[in-house]
Amino acid sequence: MNPDQLPLPRAEGELIYHLRDVLKTRESEGVAFRLRVPALQIARGEKIALIGESGCGKSTLLDMLSFTLEPSQSGAFRFRPDGPRALDIAECWQRRQRNRLGDLRKAHIGYVMQTGGLLPYLSVRENINLSRNVLDMPNDGTVDDLAKELGIAQHLDKLPEALSTGERQRVAIGRALAHKPAIVIADEPTASLDPFAAEKIMSLFIGLVEELHITVIVASHAWRHIKQLGLRRLAHRTRRTDGGRTTETTVSG
Repeated sequence: MNPDQLPLPRAEGELIYHLRDVLKTRESEGVAFRLRVPALQIARGEKIALIGESGCGKSTLLDMLSFTLEPSQSGAFRFRPDGPRALDIAECWQRRQRNRLGDLRKAHIGYVMQTGGLLPYLSVRENINLSRNVLDMPNDGTVDDLAKELGIAQHLDKLPEALSTGERQRVAIGRALAHKPAIVIADEPTASLDPFAAEKIMSLFIGLVEELHITVIVASHAWRHIKQLGLRRLAHRTRRTDGGRTTETTVSG
């Protein structure tokens, strides 16, 4: 058996993520931060919300789930985007298989950043099509269809600088969905928008991932609207030592 592929127990057959005893520690200028994940299971097609204020470790967890940040330790870290077997992500990190992790990220994960992260010298069409180009996917009308769904079809030949902040976020969502990944991760995707625009775009985003049967993990500080959209909230607890020299966040779900 390939050592980076493990059969999941039958009860876990539909899990896309299975984490157990995962820890990430950081220290800067004498201030320590520790993120603990005793147990986290996310099933295919689930809509997950990670709610909390700045500094509680939301982005740290998202970076680990997208394989851009190596955990300090892992009891288990399994990922099953498709097929009957789970990939052992902890083993990939131990073996320094960064290229393999990068390939998994490109093929199976879409990412929506808080500020969009669009390339300013590419048109809207080219930005949305970027994830498909990287994977040599054919021009099959997906970009045009997404642009229509997102209400930005009239902007396809424009550069990002000609768009409003809300329109740029719609382009970022289109780019994250264009290659039809197994998971889309969104880190505060509407934080820079006014409340009305934020609710409208978040509703559109969640509607699209449901339509495409994509698992979505959203970090946000706005629980009210997230709850209305039917996302499951991950439980987390943050505590600080006297003097604030150490912050520890525990996430489970």
